[in-house]
Amino acid sequence: MKTHRLGDYGDDIGLLQRRLSSAGYGVPITHLYDDATVAVVGRFQRAMGLVDDGVAGPKTLGALANGRKAPKHLSGADLIAAAQTLGVPVAAVRAVNEVESRGNGYLPDGRPVILFERHVFWTQLGRHGINPAPLAPRYPNVLSETHGGYSGGAGEYTRLASAELIDGAAARESASWGLFQIMGYHWKNLGYSGIDEFVSRMETSETDQLDAFVRFVSADSNLLSALKGRKWAQFAKGYNGKDYAVNLYDVKLAQAYTKYAALLKEAA
Repeated sequence: MKTHRLGDYGDDIGLLQRRLSSAGYGVPITHLYDDATVAVVGRFQRAMGLVDDGVAGPKTLGALANGRKAPKHLSGADLIAAAQTLGVPVAAVRAVNEVESRGNGYLPDGRPVILFERHVFWTQLGRHGINPAPLAPRYPNVLSETHGGYSGGAGEYTRLASAELIDGAAARESASWGLFQIMGYHWKNLGYSGIDEFVSRMETSETDQLDAFVRFVSADSNLLSALKGRKWAQFAKGYNGKDYAVNLYDVKLAQAYTKYAALLKEAA
């Protein structure tokens, strides 16, 4: 499913507006994703228990088609609870959810979204007592000192399966998991009993994936301080690495925070 947002136009937007109207959420059929459509989509999302960001992505379109939210999907209440746990404004968590999350924590087949990192696997094998160098020529797509080799989507599970033939735990530790792209090797620092519990929680729900994000931020005093102070460049650098500015993560976070802060003030 495509994702529709403010400024989009065309037949798909007209169809969305008609479906919203048929579901009892009246909106003019303009074929333009305007402010009125954003507001109605947000109202529908709140009624369904979804995060009410006004963006019609796969979760919202699925709920519109099925008349209910999928049980694994994140809710607005989840974001409020996360903000309370971290001691930060709800708008800050919503901004991170918009900019840093993948938008959907699961593939269409129900498995958690992952991204396998072959350069991390190189390091993790060493930590498990396995010398990666002799193995690398046989597994160049999953084992290298440099990042790359990505397949995307379900293809990442094919790469993960290849890596698991070498060492299962190291392989699972070498992938990022779920909405917030938390690397598996953080499992111990985040309080999980092992990599298998971490993966199991990522498979359970987006609420559990959000919990991993909360644990990740809570475990890093600099990251938590940056989020509390809305120091977006500092937060983006800590979360995305030194190249954060290339993708304007700090700018996007600041803009999203300003948007949600205004919306929540209006709601209050």
